Amino acid sequence: MSENRSLLARILVSPEEPRLRAGWRLLLNALLIQFLSLLALLPFLFLRLPQSLLINGQLISVQTATVIVVTIAVFICRRWLDRRSIASLGLQLDRQSAIDLLAGFLIAGLMMLAVFAIQWGAGWLTIGAGEPEAASGWRPILLLLVMLGAFIGGGWQEELYFRGYLLQNLEAGLNLTWGVVISTVMFSLAHVFNPNLSAMGLLGILLAGFFMAYAYLRSGRLWLPVGLHIGWNFFQGPVFGFSVSGLDTLRLVHTQVGGPELITGGAFGPEAGLVLLPALALGLVCVQLLTRHRAQIKNL
Repeated sequence: MSENRSLLARILVSPEEPRLRAGWRLLLNALLIQFLSLLALLPFLFLRLPQSLLINGQLISVQTATVIVVTIAVFICRRWLDRRSIASLGLQLDRQSAIDLLAGFLIAGLMMLAVFAIQWGAGWLTIGAGEPEAASGWRPILLLLVMLGAFIGGGWQEELYFRGYLLQNLEAGLNLTWGVVISTVMFSLAHVFNPNLSAMGLLGILLAGFFMAYAYLRSGRLWLPVGLHIGWNFFQGPVFGFSVSGLDTLRLVHTQVGGPELITGGAFGPEAGLVLLPALALGLVCVQLLTRHRAQIKNL
């Protein structure tokens, strides 16, 4: 029956069902994100927010716009191009979703505690006072909430796109293995302009991307990798005082890292060091234990 279709239909439309092929859906999604970004980011060029609420200049305001844009673009494309429900991305809303989100956040905190403990035990860390704004009173709590909000947005946006829309459409168009590989490589390359990036940093983010993909595959939902992503950045920066993939954030303590950069990651943060490996191993064990009683929805 597909042989009777026109050439244009065979190029554009999936042979299995009446919707665009995965490649065209991904292209239109990327174009929609770019278009909405141009509309959304223009007002932020004229905003002047208090510096104490910013990570770098206007990063929080820009990030807020980006989160909104990516969410809208993914939801529109999922519904009208993919012809699938939003929940089918792995965004079911029930008790298990809340458990996954919280568990991911706490697992990431445990992983970052392991990174901190290894370097502290080796004598490579010097702990000093945090930002002046976080010195006393209710200010530390307020700043932590601001930073947590920023990292919630970033974690949600990146997981929704890379482990959600991108991976799942690549799986539909190619297969699951290629979907995981390509989406994870693109996730790593999305950080290529981060400050202090090195080849080790890029490799570390690649490994972290595979870890997030594993959490999605094991749980069958996006909430576990979203929680992991939020918790990793939050505990890494504001709580333990490391750089977050090369970015400086407001922090309650200022952690100066010594020791061999190959192990610690240096100015880029733990993702660029071998210290990432035991943390990821710990995270893999925790994710395995958390999902051990669930039927694996996806297998590579």
